[in-house]
Amino acid sequence: MLKDQEQFEREERAKRLVMARKNAGFAGPKAIVDRLGWNANVYKAHESGRNGFGIADAKKYAKAFKVNLNWLQFGTGDALDPEERPVSVADVPKISWVSAGQLTEQAPITDFSEFPTVAALDLPDGDWIALEVEGNSMNKISPPGSIIFVNRRDKRLAPNALYVVADETGAATYKRYRPNDNPPFQPASYEEVPPPEFQGAVTIVGRVRRSVIEM
Repeated sequence: MLKDQEQFEREERAKRLVMARKNAGFAGPKAIVDRLGWNANVYKAHESGRNGFGIADAKKYAKAFKVNLNWLQFGTGDALDPEERPVSVADVPKISWVSAGQLTEQAPITDFSEFPTVAALDLPDGDWIALEVEGNSMNKISPPGSIIFVNRRDKRLAPNALYVVADETGAATYKRYRPNDNPPFQPASYEEVPPPEFQGAVTIVGRVRRSVIEM
């Protein structure tokens, strides 16, 4: 289902790119790549929907065709109003649960350049990572396959807030903070899911501030 949704969004974005190019007065892809020196194969793959394009390319195309970035990338707003205030878009590194646990070690991961990224709109200031939820232990809030956005700068504990934590073995988990329970990090599931069994001290990786699921 997620792959079908991704394909649909890629194809719709490609259609908007074709519209933007035509509205800018360019009859075909060759005319625009010849004029601006873009890689012809890359651009044609974006227009055809064969390959998707991210925020960096969307900004380049929006500027060249004088269209609104929100419309080109997300299908929202007025296509022909390039002055419309753009949303803030961040490319957040998407890491594995193993890597999330490694963030708490004495020599934590600091270079995220090799990780894939996922675009997030209007995140507040922070040090963000993204993880894909596995299992049903938090399905009241984040069904399996959800993407959660974790602010590593925010480690203040608040009752009923959501956190990614890791124990001394480096095993990371996503749970709700319930200070009166034992352990204080508990599932939020429609099913009977036992609480985690932590080994040693628990370290907070960061607070979960957003959970997204593609429908």
